[in-house]
Amino acid sequence: MRPALRLHALAACIALACPAFAAEKATTIPAKAVEAATALRDKAMADNTGYEFVSGLTTEVGPRLAGSAADKRGVEWTVAKFKAMGFDKVYTEKVSYPLWERRSEHAAIVAPYPQNLFVTALGYSAGTPAGGLTADVVAFDTLDALKAADPATVKGKIVYVSTHMQQQKDGHDYGMGSATRTRGPVLAAKMGAVGYLLRSAGTDPHSRTPHTGVTGFTKPEDAIPAGALSLPDADQLERVLKEGKPVTIKLDLDVGFKGTYEGENVIAEVTGRKKPNEVVAIGGHLDSWDLGTGAIDDGAGVAIAAAAAKLIKDMPLRPDRTIRVIAFANEEMGLWGGRAYAEAHAKDVAKFQLGTESDFGAGRIWRMTASVKPGARGAIEQIAKVIEPIGVAYDPNKPGGGGSDLSQMHAKGMAALSLTQDGTDYFDYHHNANDTLDKIDPKALAQNVAVYATFAYMAAQADGNFGSAPDAFKGDGAHD
Repeated sequence: MRPALRLHALAACIALACPAFAAEKATTIPAKAVEAATALRDKAMADNTGYEFVSGLTTEVGPRLAGSAADKRGVEWTVAKFKAMGFDKVYTEKVSYPLWERRSEHAAIVAPYPQNLFVTALGYSAGTPAGGLTADVVAFDTLDALKAADPATVKGKIVYVSTHMQQQKDGHDYGMGSATRTRGPVLAAKMGAVGYLLRSAGTDPHSRTPHTGVTGFTKPEDAIPAGALSLPDADQLERVLKEGKPVTIKLDLDVGFKGTYEGENVIAEVTGRKKPNEVVAIGGHLDSWDLGTGAIDDGAGVAIAAAAAKLIKDMPLRPDRTIRVIAFANEEMGLWGGRAYAEAHAKDVAKFQLGTESDFGAGRIWRMTASVKPGARGAIEQIAKVIEPIGVAYDPNKPGGGGSDLSQMHAKGMAALSLTQDGTDYFDYHHNANDTLDKIDPKALAQNVAVYATFAYMAAQADGNFGSAPDAFKGDGAHD
């Protein structure tokens, strides 16, 4: 080819937006949408739809342990509530998972100083033999210390591992506490332990309310009895252990696996006016642990998403894109609803405009982070300016993970936000009997609804997309 022809070909390639040279148009949010979102924000701040939702769910249904009769009632209640709220579409999608049941639980120091301990069984724990399990205790200060132990010192004993979480606004100590709860029992079982106890992954040192949560067991045949002690009871056990005398505990857990259960994700939609097949996804998980009533974990999350979507639905003009609310099934025992949803919808990930889930209580949102394409950063900054007056700061240096269940769609390539709530006291109540409605401040919940309504509406009205595509955000760390 002659040089002149090469130049003409290159020019034609650029004009036709060849991938190697194309400059993608930046995503922006029109001024009218920003104005409407500002009014929506202010309306939401004075609205009580979210609080009424979580109040009804926790009062009329209560705790919703995955696979229980109450879980099924929760699904039925939510379907009916979504329909009563006037959403355009309300439907369910099946989710299958192992059924685990809690029936009764008890623990006591047998020697050297007999006394009862406040304990709760952990999810996917095995039950003890009829009449209970009695064995000596071997204690470790950390999970790493257990990892380094000689298996001979563990075999035939009940392993106890301490955890010491501190209150933090972003709750980052939970990474340590969660690892001790999930990985510890699995490791102890492989080393020959007959049982496992941990100091609860919580921050309420004066409350005898143990915190439950799932273990890392995936097969019933691999599981051993595992439980969590309340923090005062863990302190008591540690004082006895420090005397250097052999300590014997009796653990009696009537719990265990019982086949497979078919649950449901509950979904509601406000259908988009111009691009109904493009979706802004918001949600929370509908299941809860059974010790409390599942108010902050995660009735509040479902309520925030539902209330935000209803406020958008009630606007004079429908959003351009669809707002989809997802109440996920069985997050607590392994993201079952989120994983099922991601597998079912991965092929359509490019149609997901932006998404995130609320699953960190009901404290005020104070930080927003995002995983979006570079050309959409300006639109994120526009969203940030609208929610900044209600206390939310934008950190452009951190990725957004989408929340617990929607992290699975983010892993498939969905552009995602993280809207971080103030979790200073969240782990006082997380997974324990004190997770009840009185822990929710209606005004703080309304601020959450305002943030979700604002971002969802602005994303739905954006000119351009936020970068969702298969594997678009692989390796950003937000969904690991």
